[in-house]
Amino acid sequence: GNREVHIIMISTTLFIYTETSLHAGVGSTVSVIDLPIQRERTTQFPMVQGSGIKGALRSQVSDIEAREAYIDVIFGGEEVDPQNNGKKISFAGAIAVGDARVVLFPVRSLADVFAYVTCPAVLARVRRDVVGFPTLSEKPLPEAALVTKSRRSTVTASGRVVLEEFSFAASENAVVDEIAAWLATNALPAGEEYDYWREKLQTSLVILPDDAFRDFVLNSTEVVTRVRLDSYTKTVMPGALWTQEMLPSDTLLMSAVVARSPRSRLVNADTGEPFTPQDVINRIHSDIIPTRIQLGGDETTGQGFVALRWYGGR
Repeated sequence: GNREVHIIMISTTLFIYTETSLHAGVGSTVSVIDLPIQRERTTQFPMVQGSGIKGALRSQVSDIEAREAYIDVIFGGEEVDPQNNGKKISFAGAIAVGDARVVLFPVRSLADVFAYVTCPAVLARVRRDVVGFPTLSEKPLPEAALVTKSRRSTVTASGRVVLEEFSFAASENAVVDEIAAWLATNALPAGEEYDYWREKLQTSLVILPDDAFRDFVLNSTEVVTRVRLDSYTKTVMPGALWTQEMLPSDTLLMSAVVARSPRSRLVNADTGEPFTPQDVINRIHSDIIPTRIQLGGDETTGQGFVALRWYGGR
């Protein structure tokens, strides 16, 4: 009959595009790099932990009124418990933010400066999480790369794709065009200022074998040497020399964000009713969260500026 259906969970996708180098660190290690970036245990692909993304989103909510009205409902907070002599109790936020996983990784190219690189394993994850994402029908052969077909690949020269010092046989595939067009339309940041990158993606997308992609994301990140100076002599302090790894600019990451029925007793000021998962999605999709935020460490040295793009869940 006319039974009412209560939606208890809605998922949306957050695409994160790095505009400057990003250091989401794991602390010091005994590896060659003193301060490496976060990586998946099994694949060694770069990632950014969801807790860091959630904290950054909360800290940079821009609208003051929105902060007071919705921030606790969305991200968690405290409220008075009328059943416990008016004491304040904590409640969890209505959203769960997943780890951000790499979708596109920029690699230096002999032709057209750099290529946006991905692999079948990465694309299969996107296909699993995003309804309607194009399906890759064939995998690239060993030492080969799939490139765009209907639009001439600008990173291909004489039938080869040369990335860093490695050369791959270029194989044109129409699905690469579909994937590039989908990502340019739905994943890269909106706005005229990104016209160049949306256009470039549709002519410089390269799909590599999984193991070749892993080699690039392991060995082609940025590694910088840092020092700390003595404030009086302006010379390097003893022992204050270290190396730090960063994700390069023009990397695309993807995080799954799930909204559930809020735990708070606060009501939606617009309707006077309790917040629903759709209310929560509408809030985080609106302009209360800036389209550009900072993630990771080294904020004061200009690291971690990223552009956000929400997809789905409305």
